[in-house]
Amino acid sequence: MGQAILPAAAFQAALSGDARVFARAARRLKAGGSQDWPPHNLCRTVTGIQSKRHWVVNLRPAPLFVLALFAAVLSAQTNPVADGIAAFNRGDYKAARLNLERSPADPQARLFLALTKAATGGCEAAVPELAKGFASGENRRLAGLALAQCHIAAKRFAEAGVTVAQLEKQFPADADVLYVSADYHMKAWNDAIYRMYQKAPSSYRVDQLSAEVFETQGKYTEAIAEYRKAIEKNPKAINLHYRLGRALLQQSHDPAVLDQARKEFEAELSLNPSDAVAEYQVAQILTAGQKKPEAAAHFERAAELRPDFPEALIAVAKLRSDAKRYADAAALLERAVKLQPRNETAHYNLMMAYRNAGRAADAQREKAELDKLQKPPEGEFTDFLKRLGDKK
Repeated sequence: MGQAILPAAAFQAALSGDARVFARAARRLKAGGSQDWPPHNLCRTVTGIQSKRHWVVNLRPAPLFVLALFAAVLSAQTNPVADGIAAFNRGDYKAARLNLERSPADPQARLFLALTKAATGGCEAAVPELAKGFASGENRRLAGLALAQCHIAAKRFAEAGVTVAQLEKQFPADADVLYVSADYHMKAWNDAIYRMYQKAPSSYRVDQLSAEVFETQGKYTEAIAEYRKAIEKNPKAINLHYRLGRALLQQSHDPAVLDQARKEFEAELSLNPSDAVAEYQVAQILTAGQKKPEAAAHFERAAELRPDFPEALIAVAKLRSDAKRYADAAALLERAVKLQPRNETAHYNLMMAYRNAGRAADAQREKAELDKLQKPPEGEFTDFLKRLGDKK
């Protein structure tokens, strides 16, 4: 029978079932070279000798189930895969790698080793295992995020785009996924711009792109100048005249500026007669100039070209109401409300059309909808107009 000195707190914890402390005590015996190691005769008794900080432990024969329990506890405390994953999760990549490399046959170890490599600049070596992890398994999200970031870092934007699209489909509301998506699109955009400026610096597209950037920044004077440069280089390019007209409208609504904008929209229509938004803008400018009969034809044409264009439907409905064709006006406005349920202007005009047509109950229902909305009227450019403005 041998003896070993253990810290009092440690031995008390072992007696109470604290497996971690019990395992550490056993490892301490082993490190000290006790003749009673391995603990084939280990049990726990107390001699009754207690110092301020230590218990004296006698080792004597114990039942086999105690030995089995001890072995299981000690084994659990030295699981390299679990220890490696824990180290990865707390950002201790050196410890994670050391532990995970000890279990090359374990799929979890291989995946988290790849994640560790990716986190420490070893993306190229990590990509194959990350791709496997993204294809299947319980850590698909983590593997996909790392795989996308590795592709982005290497400027493999085609591969990154595929991975990001799959991530967004599977995790549409995940903040990390959306962040990586934004990072991908921003860096792909910057890379494309850089290549365009490097390879085609004299192209009208460079001027167009500069104009669009200025426009998003609210620098309309600079945007107008760049659009004019682009048009000078390629006067027949689709969408340039529309963009210039829109920038002019955003800069000012002075009569002279409105006239310039109208000419640009008409130039766009000469190149692209099916442009519903250009038709609508011409009609708006004519209406502002008190030329309503001329404007009406353009509103009608815009609604004909794009039956899903709410502003055009509302404008034509007003024409029908002015002509006391309230049933026709209501039909158009019902379509507009269906397309844009929160469009206050559409609801108001529909309420008036119902009232004028003698449909009091329907008018009351629309009034209730208006009361719910309580927001400022739609601006000139709604989401629909903004989307069409890009002509994508």
